[in-house]
Amino acid sequence: MVMLTRWNPMTDLMNHRMGRLFDEMLGNGFRQTAEERSLRGAWVPAINILERDEAVVITADLPGLKAEDVEVTVDEGTLTIRGERKLVEASEGETYHRVERHYGAFERSFNLPTSIDSSKIAARFADGEMILTLPKREEAKPRSIKIQVEAN
Repeated sequence: MVMLTRWNPMTDLMNHRMGRLFDEMLGNGFRQTAEERSLRGAWVPAINILERDEAVVITADLPGLKAEDVEVTVDEGTLTIRGERKLVEASEGETYHRVERHYGAFERSFNLPTSIDSSKIAARFADGEMILTLPKREEAKPRSIKIQVEAN
């Protein structure tokens, strides 16, 4: 059964306008247009950012890549992860019938808080996942001071 949907230019215009207003209010941080995706590359790896007392840990999903396929830099307080996942061309006698994985160059950038000691950032790569550990500066780490309370 084929379902037909009537095109309504006013609804489409309102949805587009509402999306734009939503993006403007939230700083465009949650939505990404097709044009933005094409400018950044064919795919954007998923990232988790976890804060601990002693460090911030960034985990990036990079399936199919090796450590040498990825570049991590820090420049003027901005951490950038970039790389490229390339499609392996079909050999003679082989034909792709479906390609659903995303390929191409990617880049993710994050502003580092001043509490991070960028000279001590460490990275490791295992099983298609890159884990960056961003240690906090000593003065930024939480401290606990025991105070003796006297009874009256």
